[in-house]
Amino acid sequence: MQQPSAPATAPAFDERLTAPRSWWVIAFLLGLSGALIMFPLGVLPALGGLLVAGALAAVGVSSYGSARIRVVAGSLVAGDARIPVSALGTAEVLDADEARAWRTHKADPRAYMLMRSYVATAVRIEVTDPEDPTPYVYLSSREPEALAAALEAARTESA
Repeated sequence: MQQPSAPATAPAFDERLTAPRSWWVIAFLLGLSGALIMFPLGVLPALGGLLVAGALAAVGVSSYGSARIRVVAGSLVAGDARIPVSALGTAEVLDADEARAWRTHKADPRAYMLMRSYVATAVRIEVTDPEDPTPYVYLSSREPEALAAALEAARTESA
């Protein structure tokens, strides 16, 4: 008989950077464009064009909007990156203007950036691991204060 596994640690912070509704409207319009392109060939090809173009556009919007940021089990998980909080410094909450500056002229090409253009605010976290060439982590977040607080709580908990 198999022992029940221990319950997974609940994330201290969990955010999914979903695409805005307007992008879904654009995906529908792309599907409609596919139908209009195929319409001269008949009604069935037009329906096929609607389905194929709409599905491709929806997959594109969904995959771009599937980025997640989590603080769980003493680690920051952002997109494909998993960084222990012990390797991170303090988190700096960035308002819209500061976030724009760190995305553009203040940006370091060595930084790990999980940014979404439709999210105005962000968090910048220094990487304190001396063996890691990444100077900081930039994360777009709709809830930057909650993310910074979760990171601080995880850091004090692991210390």
